[in-house]
Amino acid sequence: MKWLSVLPQQCVLLMTCLLMALEAVPIDIDKTKVKGEAHVEGEKVENPDTGLYYDEYLRQVIDVLETDKHFREKLQTADIEEIKSGKLSRELDLVSHHVRTRLDELKRQEVARLRMLIKAKIDSVQDTGIDHQALLKQFEHLNHQNPDTFEPKDLDMLIKAATSDLENYDKTRHEEFKKYEMMKEHERREYLKTLDEEKRQREESKFEEMKKKHGDHPKVHHPGSKDQLKEVWEEADGLDPNEFDPKTFFKLHDVNNDGFLDEQELEALFTKELEKVYDPKNEEDDMVEMEEERLRMREHVMNEVDVNKDRLVTLEEFLRATEKKEFLEPDSWETLDQQQLFTEEELKEFESHISQQEDDELRKKAEDLQKQKEELQRQHDQLQAQKQEFQQVLKQMEQKKLQQGNPPAGPGGELKFQPPGEHKVEDAPKHHTGGDQPLPPGHIQEPAARTDQVH
Repeated sequence: MKWLSVLPQQCVLLMTCLLMALEAVPIDIDKTKVKGEAHVEGEKVENPDTGLYYDEYLRQVIDVLETDKHFREKLQTADIEEIKSGKLSRELDLVSHHVRTRLDELKRQEVARLRMLIKAKIDSVQDTGIDHQALLKQFEHLNHQNPDTFEPKDLDMLIKAATSDLENYDKTRHEEFKKYEMMKEHERREYLKTLDEEKRQREESKFEEMKKKHGDHPKVHHPGSKDQLKEVWEEADGLDPNEFDPKTFFKLHDVNNDGFLDEQELEALFTKELEKVYDPKNEEDDMVEMEEERLRMREHVMNEVDVNKDRLVTLEEFLRATEKKEFLEPDSWETLDQQQLFTEEELKEFESHISQQEDDELRKKAEDLQKQKEELQRQHDQLQAQKQEFQQVLKQMEQKKLQQGNPPAGPGGELKFQPPGEHKVEDAPKHHTGGDQPLPPGHIQEPAARTDQVH
């Protein structure tokens, strides 16, 4: 039996599935009455995501443990308390070397993955502070102090972490849905504030019309009631409603043939009821609300049928539920559109929280802009200092040239003045002693007297 397929659905990490499967009663069914292809033994059933951030690691560990004959035998003889208390985890020391080696490899991969995620988280929040407790929580499903080998403590921590997380999973989903609905109403009201009186009235009328249209749907049968199951039997299974048989129904919808109806198999039973209320082509029908309705139906059936609260329905539990009065004469089922999902006080508190978040975001943006301004000013001051330093160096170079007798260059590269004795030829004064006649041989011309000489 494949116990991985039901692991996400029970509080003890499906370590109990093999044990409980031994109690499942086989059912003979007339396949000639069933339309469509029958389930093939050994056929791989796609398992739904548990929603846990370590879902892949969880599944891989289970697949590896399932290959060890000794561990499977111990699991079949263990009770739920032994599994939850960690006693079964100690059997890990007796599994084959190949299994332990593979588990070690899986753990190293998981530790590396978590380290990468945590590093990315730290890098993203380095300017706003780090929640170290939240980061350490990422390692609650394994012993991070020993990152290289998979020990009994790792299996024990994995069982307890998944148990706790799965128990709180539905509660978290309900809270997120409530926030979603309040956000929708908040945004609607904020939009109305931007309209004039005439447009506002038109929008309000349209909103009420859509609500009325959404609520105008066929009667929804009580989930898990005889009428609801017979409707599935007739419309989905294609069988005669007058021949409805609970045992046959259970076997038909135990898709993976493990002897249980798990949460996903139960939720599939409510599709016909949900189609009465929700149509993805209708503007007034919200598919997020449809999934919340599906969750509510599944929870209701689990609360009524799942006696031992292991998040699985056995054949015995299912048959016992069909004998109750509620199965034959159920109360009417109120859909989400018939319920008040939140109060005005809750909405005001939610809006106040949103406003506070927006203020915090604006404050952070203002702080970031101020930091950018200060950084730009620092860079400006640095450039100004470098400019002044450069100008000072140029000035010193000019002075040094003057001291060495090299005149500074002009704008065009020419010399600004000529040192004594280096006049241009065309500018040199002409001295004549006898007109333009050449001097006689041997005659030496006397130098002209300097005009600035003091007599």
